[in-house]
Amino acid sequence: MPWWLVLVGLLLAAALGWLVLGLLLTEADRAIQPDIRATLRIDAIRTGLTVVAGTGGGLALLLAARRQWIAERAQRHQEAVAARDQAHRDRVQAHAESVADAAQRHQDRQSTAAEHDAAERRLTELYTRAVELLGNDSAAVRLGGLHALERLGQDNPSQRSTIAAVLCAYLRMSPPDDEPRETEVRRTAQRVLTRHLRVQDETGHWPDVVLDLTGAALVDFDAAGCTLVDATFTGATFTGTTTFAGATTRGRLLLGSATLGDVVFDDLTAGGEVVLDDIRVRGLASFDGVEFTDGLSCRRSHFVGPTSFRRATFGQPTSFDATRFQDATTFQEAVFDGALSMEHTEFGGSASFHSGRFAHMALFRWTIFGAEALFDRARFTDAANFGRARFHRTASFRDTQFSRPPQVEQARAAVDPGHRWPAGTVVKRFDDEWLVLVDEGMSSAGGGRGA
Repeated sequence: MPWWLVLVGLLLAAALGWLVLGLLLTEADRAIQPDIRATLRIDAIRTGLTVVAGTGGGLALLLAARRQWIAERAQRHQEAVAARDQAHRDRVQAHAESVADAAQRHQDRQSTAAEHDAAERRLTELYTRAVELLGNDSAAVRLGGLHALERLGQDNPSQRSTIAAVLCAYLRMSPPDDEPRETEVRRTAQRVLTRHLRVQDETGHWPDVVLDLTGAALVDFDAAGCTLVDATFTGATFTGTTTFAGATTRGRLLLGSATLGDVVFDDLTAGGEVVLDDIRVRGLASFDGVEFTDGLSCRRSHFVGPTSFRRATFGQPTSFDATRFQDATTFQEAVFDGALSMEHTEFGGSASFHSGRFAHMALFRWTIFGAEALFDRARFTDAANFGRARFHRTASFRDTQFSRPPQVEQARAAVDPGHRWPAGTVVKRFDDEWLVLVDEGMSSAGGGRGA
């Protein structure tokens, strides 16, 4: 507070006291008696001094209150400034920590990227070196390249699909004619592939590896117990014994136009469609206990040796149209849950469907049975059609169950006293060597030599 303002206050207090004192003294002088006047004058002086003192005290109290207010305001200001300073220091500290953390993360990312780049460069170098070994003229060096690729895939799961594709590409290439040890190299490449497709342990198994061996030359290919994902062997040439026994397929298994020696599919579990169109099997073919969940397509194929589909299960429509079985063939106890088509199929040896189960339509139209055709104890739940089939030897339907009469119109059979036809079948002689079969409902219309 300015000093002059304090001085003005004091002067005002003095003036107020003087004014009050003057008024009181004026009133005291109006008293008639001297002693009363003197008393009143004394009281007036006392009152005037009291007013001056009270006014001064009020001013002093006002000054004290103002000092207290100023002190409290200063305290609050200091506290606010201190709080702002602390908040600023906290922000500065948080910013510094954030910058340090961001710098550390950036450094970590750079370090990780550098390590990744170094690992990728090393992996690329190892991969390139192994592939170069695989292209060497020496069979021993190529074997080393195969093992190097296998080790690389075992240590780097992300590279397994690529390595499998490289091995498949190697097997798809034509083998050199002047390298007798190439067979061992190819067998090793096959073993590297199939070894890691068998579910033995988590470390050795390579899941979800797709095999593309289209047109490959394979020797004694052994995929027993493997899990095959969308495997393709279209046009491949299999030499020796090929086995898929106990394997499991996920997706389609394609062997169309392949050439095989002996082949074993026993107890295969097919999770997708199996395509065997136009294949040629030069030796034995065994499909015992196979589960064709999504059906089988085996059109225009040729099986030279004995063929067995014993206890096989066909879950979807199955076709053997125009397929030739040159030797004995058996479908004993097979189950056809889907429709079956064997139109224009030819059995050179005996054909056995003993105790087979046909849940849907079964078509044997124009089928040629070159030897015994045995359907004993078979059961047909739906329609069965043998129209224009040819039975060159004994045909037996002993104890066969039909939900409806089978269609046999214009089927022919060699003259043989051992035939056992379904009930209701009308058999007529066509000539000295052949019989003609007529459906019971059509027998009145004739069907002899015009067939």
